[in-house]
Amino acid sequence: MDYPRPDRPPHQPFQGEPDPRAAILARIRERIVAFAASRSAGASAEDLAQEVLMLIHEKYGHLDRLEDLLPLAFQILRFKLMAQRRKAARRGEYDAVDVHEFPPPSDAPDPATVLERKELLTRLMGGIGRLGERCRELFRLKLEGRGFSDIQQHFGAANLNTVYTWDHRCRQQLLEALGGSWDAATGRGRP
Repeated sequence: MDYPRPDRPPHQPFQGEPDPRAAILARIRERIVAFAASRSAGASAEDLAQEVLMLIHEKYGHLDRLEDLLPLAFQILRFKLMAQRRKAARRGEYDAVDVHEFPPPSDAPDPATVLERKELLTRLMGGIGRLGERCRELFRLKLEGRGFSDIQQHFGAANLNTVYTWDHRCRQQLLEALGGSWDAATGRGRP
């Protein structure tokens, strides 16, 4: 029967004796690194193996048989791998893209849109210039953000429906002045 020696802990050999626990942990370490590397831990496989072995040394120093240490080491490693994946997911590391490959979208409109809006504005200003005085004033007030009741007071119209009718007729006149369509290219849409 092997009795523990009183001058040392059970897992520490005397000087000159080979340490069976160290040999077991070295073998386990190789298996842990291989397992972690195969589970996409890659560069951090060595770090994970070190963390597992430190935890085994600190918390499970009383275990010294391969049959006890191997399942324990792999269970700890699985927990550490899951924690590492959760942490990466929280940080958005799985969804991250390289800024140089996919630059973030700009808030500025693209040049084609700017050109289209500029052409539309030129057409609208030309069309409004060909309208009568009341229609030009009505459009000016609407562009200032005034409501129909304010426009009614400005013109001194007796009824609000009169302003609605003027607005409808002015828009129809503007559409005719633009050649029958709001959009020069497709003939569809409204400003």
